[in-house]
Amino acid sequence: MPLRLSERTLGQAQPGTACPGYVRAACRVGWVHFGPGAFHRAHQAYYADRLLEHDPRWAISAVALHSADVRAALAPQDYLYSLAELGPGAPVRIIGALREILAATREPGAVFARLESPDTRLITLTVTEKGYCLDADGGLDMAHPDVQHDLSVPDHPRSVIGFLAEGLRRRHASGQAPCAVVSCDNLAENGPTLRAAVSAFAAQRSGELARWIEREVAFPRTMVDSITPATDAALRERVAQSIGLMDAWPVQREMFTQWVIEDVPQVRVADWASVGVQLTNDVGVYERAKLRLLNAAHSTLAYVGLLRGHTTVAEAMSDAPLARLVEHLMRADIAPSLTGGAVIDIDAYIEATLGRFRNRSVRHQLAQIAWDGSKKLPVRLLPTLAEALAAGRPLERLAVPVAAWIRFIVARARAGGELTDPLAEQLLALGRECTGDPRGDVARFLALQAVFSAQLAAAPACVRAVSEAYRALGAAGAIAPRLCAAG
Repeated sequence: MPLRLSERTLGQAQPGTACPGYVRAACRVGWVHFGPGAFHRAHQAYYADRLLEHDPRWAISAVALHSADVRAALAPQDYLYSLAELGPGAPVRIIGALREILAATREPGAVFARLESPDTRLITLTVTEKGYCLDADGGLDMAHPDVQHDLSVPDHPRSVIGFLAEGLRRRHASGQAPCAVVSCDNLAENGPTLRAAVSAFAAQRSGELARWIEREVAFPRTMVDSITPATDAALRERVAQSIGLMDAWPVQREMFTQWVIEDVPQVRVADWASVGVQLTNDVGVYERAKLRLLNAAHSTLAYVGLLRGHTTVAEAMSDAPLARLVEHLMRADIAPSLTGGAVIDIDAYIEATLGRFRNRSVRHQLAQIAWDGSKKLPVRLLPTLAEALAAGRPLERLAVPVAAWIRFIVARARAGGELTDPLAEQLLALGRECTGDPRGDVARFLALQAVFSAQLAAAPACVRAVSEAYRALGAAGAIAPRLCAAG
């Protein structure tokens, strides 16, 4: 068995391994990140790793809000881990940007010390849509149990909103300069949405603090993109063979990666351009293209593909009717809701996205994409559906992923399976009530106010389109030929 990756064994990595090009001990923590999952370690930490090659200020203190599994895996490795890019000729890169992973529930004081530190200039988040404790209207859900807890016990919060509000309060009280707080999650208007949530929480304790946050703390909009399949045994074995060391939790992603940040003064503390990060005054163009084209298409492939017996994105894209459905959905139904202007060529973006989906080196599990549908659909697909309804555009194809999601829930409920979703209990209960009658089953789900707006639920055209898609899909995911034709 090979030696385990660590600072001590790093020098024994196989030739050709890309190792940190800096002395880790000479770096200092200037970046706090909430949510050290696979995407963060494959994306933001990769950019930090490259920054550290010429600027020692950007080592990361990561905060695990709930599970300590990543810390348990990486602490014996001195927080080193491997990144495998999925493409020809790409070397495995050992990332050294993580200095520590703090378990928030066990050591909140250490988290606050990092948030308050004068060295901290950047705070980032990848906590998924459900981590923001938002209500159906996109504002902070004051009735959320974690929000209620954090307002009562601000020194031991459970939510990222509670940690940010208290951390910023301490930073303000100690006279530290405000820093940038950067959401890297797939939320429309993620920066302003996060600012509003943190300010609303802070206002419950101090109007002055809320005003300071609104006035002084930057919450720039961002867009992040790179397909990151889950780590599995095959990846661990491949990495061990490549670097000659055992890594308990390597990560993998496609070779394509993108990070776009709103150009505000507080983010100019690093030389982002040197590592390929784009600063722009219009993140919204990139954000809408990614959410509505790539993410919505991913969800369509996931829910329809699972019904049709597929397991990965590339496998689903080899299903000709499904691939045509997704392409025409993007070109005919979603693209009209987007304007790229001189920033993005929408046709070229669609073509590139379809090519990424077909990459067989990337084994992106449909089941992973299907997680948390109650939070993903309202930002990925339902705004496009609502706009198409208002504009009188066809709804047939846009209704398919909604209907497929309902079919997915019903199938899980009938099989007695588990569901990874913050509304799992409620969704499975709805699924068990379904009888197979399209109108009745769809009406049950459209009445779910945490997912669907009253406008969509009450619109006859929407109810009709989703019901017809639900009927046509059946339990096996049948796709009507007319939906595979352009127009």
